[in-house]
Amino acid sequence: MGSGGAWAASTRACKANGRPLVQWVLERLTPQVDNVLISANQNLPSYAEFGCPVVADRIPDYVGPLAGLHAALSRASTPLLVTVPCDSPFLPADLVQRLHASLAAEGVDLAVARAGDQVTRAFCLVRRELLPQLEAFLASGGRRLGLWHASLKLAEVVFDDEADAFSNINTPEDLAHYERSPRAAWQGNPCETPH
Repeated sequence: MGSGGAWAASTRACKANGRPLVQWVLERLTPQVDNVLISANQNLPSYAEFGCPVVADRIPDYVGPLAGLHAALSRASTPLLVTVPCDSPFLPADLVQRLHASLAAEGVDLAVARAGDQVTRAFCLVRRELLPQLEAFLASGGRRLGLWHASLKLAEVVFDDEADAFSNINTPEDLAHYERSPRAAWQGNPCETPH
């Protein structure tokens, strides 16, 4: 969930079609997984209202997204953990299935989504057994998601058929754009106009 300024802090409250963005993300992700954890460092009671356990960073002094991944891996009860940002309400309905198929077939540590030439590292499926490697990376001062990924066996899973599914809403302008876009007619789209 990050510390990217006022808009990022208010993303949880940002509404598309009258509902919080995180609610749209949960509705697309929940059918794909056994359970959901929400990683957040602010407004934990607000996130808890969505009915999922909320985990805060266990590492002090916000060190970035890897601290959230560390907290989630520490709390996870399943051998695999998928990560998605809370401001990406269009995530593919088969995201986890496709990431898992590649992870299993290639025998890698983690699988990330790729659309076109863009690797979307925030959308990944990672093995829980990597927690010790992540802890060592963080203890050595590592903070960049891409650098940690580079130290592992990784598969990039192509999602060119759904490239814009990884779009995120970072600004009020992004929200306005998606509410006006052809994507707004999409079934299950948060910007869909009710009939």
